[in-house]
Amino acid sequence: MAVNLDPDLLSILVCPKCRSEFRVDETASELVCTNSECALAYPVRDDIPVLLIDEARPTR
Repeated sequence: MAVNLDPDLLSILVCPKCRSEFRVDETASELVCTNSECALAYPVRDDIPVLLIDEARPTR
């Protein structure tokens, strides 16, 4: 399922844990933190990013 987020919204969203920018993983419907030390992936459900650290999964 493709992630359908407004580009303006995506440009201001940051990882709640480390404050780094996100990249979009269309295949997994996730926002992935670009900080290699953090690297958490946050789910996007019904085009709404769930930016709760407890909901994130580690990618490394």
